[in-house]
Amino acid sequence: MTDLAAAMMVRGRRARVASRTLALAGPAARTAAIRAMAEAIQASSDALLRANADDVARAQTKGLDAALIDRMTLDTARVGAMAQAVAAIADIPDPLGAELARWTRPNGLDIARVRTPIGVLAVIYESRPNVTADAAALAVRAGNAVILRGGSECLASNLAIHACVAEGLTSVGLDPDAVQLVETTNRDAVGLILSGLDGAVDLIIPRGGRSLVERVKAEARAPVLGHLEGVNHVYVHPSAATDTARAVVLNAKMRRVSVCGAAETLLVDASADPALLCDLGAALTQAGCTLRADAAARAILTNAEPATEADWSSEYLRPILAIRTVDGLDGALAHIARYGTGHTEAIVATDTEVIERFLNEVDAGIVLANASTQFADGGEFGFGGEIGISTDRLHARGPVGAEQLTTFKYIVRGEGQIRP
Repeated sequence: MTDLAAAMMVRGRRARVASRTLALAGPAARTAAIRAMAEAIQASSDALLRANADDVARAQTKGLDAALIDRMTLDTARVGAMAQAVAAIADIPDPLGAELARWTRPNGLDIARVRTPIGVLAVIYESRPNVTADAAALAVRAGNAVILRGGSECLASNLAIHACVAEGLTSVGLDPDAVQLVETTNRDAVGLILSGLDGAVDLIIPRGGRSLVERVKAEARAPVLGHLEGVNHVYVHPSAATDTARAVVLNAKMRRVSVCGAAETLLVDASADPALLCDLGAALTQAGCTLRADAAARAILTNAEPATEADWSSEYLRPILAIRTVDGLDGALAHIARYGTGHTEAIVATDTEVIERFLNEVDAGIVLANASTQFADGGEFGFGGEIGISTDRLHARGPVGAEQLTTFKYIVRGEGQIRP
């Protein structure tokens, strides 16, 4: 066994021990630890910004993608938002011990389904240093230990944030091994995590690009919770109010183009007033968005580039929007069923029958009516924060907050019953 493999196995064993003590610590201790993490992050703002500036400078020198650099960059506002997100997680109800259901059988057995921790999580992520804080706080809120492996491009930032997390845990007497950060940039560490660390890891959560998620799903020897891409659509129905459509589409695409909840394709009904698409195109162009459209849409949007087949399945994470005309709601549903990734889909309309059909028939983790796809965020759902958006159908789907990082057990109380 190599030195790295041995060190990673030790991490797994330490995490397993810490997960047990954390689960039994009680909600007050977990709350105090998370609150202390938030305070440490805010107090260490200058140190975090210095560490992040070093990471960003190295990324720029290496010529890394502009969207990636945007995702990894911290400023005073983002550090403050990170601290606030952690504090919000401290304020949400502790999920452990909650009774999900309870019933009594004819034989007198009292059966309860009770929420419990998963155990040890491993989160493998890229680019976003705030994931270090969010994942740590959510794991602790749910009573799980977590092993974090961030991208090498953000190592200095992640180390600085993890120091705040460790400070928060130790300040209230909790085991700092409950949240461990893998410091090495050696990619073999990822493979070792995917092996499950000799059974220590109960759930692996990837957060990053397609290549990372595909590798995790292909090689993991523990359950995986994650998503591939956010190819998200906004369908504008002929009944849509122009002002609402403009506001929703512009925000869905351009509020922040590098997040997985950003809209990547605009579907416009072929029977809609051409002035509606003209208005949307002008607003997007003015905001700096490049348009790639089919022939019907280009007849209205003369500045749009021709769209190719590849555009319908592209997650740009840039100020680029694909535009396609569709034949009614059925056409929109068919397009989404073929090209959507099950992440987030939206409709803009006033026709309530059309809205309800869209909400009921679209198969995605998040489906919105008359609201921006950028609400695909655990904080916006009231979860305090999220580890990511799951496009899986089992265990958890949509924003993954503390509640989604738990499982359950059955507690059965009897009075001497035996089974005949």
